[in-house]
Amino acid sequence: MAQSAVQPSAAPTAVPEKLPIGAIVPWAVFFGILMLVLLYFVGAEQGATSVMSGEDVHEWVHDARHLLGFPCH
Repeated sequence: MAQSAVQPSAAPTAVPEKLPIGAIVPWAVFFGILMLVLLYFVGAEQGATSVMSGEDVHEWVHDARHLLGFPCH
């Protein structure tokens, strides 16, 4: 009584249509702005354009600054 490990396949799956560019653009803009804000906090916060006072942001992103090549001390 041998059983096959391969089960018969169900109906073939349909290939999804192409995504319209209008569906991608808002997400691309959102993530682009998010990355620019992140880059600001990692690279420029605690400088002349500081938004938050104190050393908190600097300490939170200290290792990321070194990883991305930003000098900080």
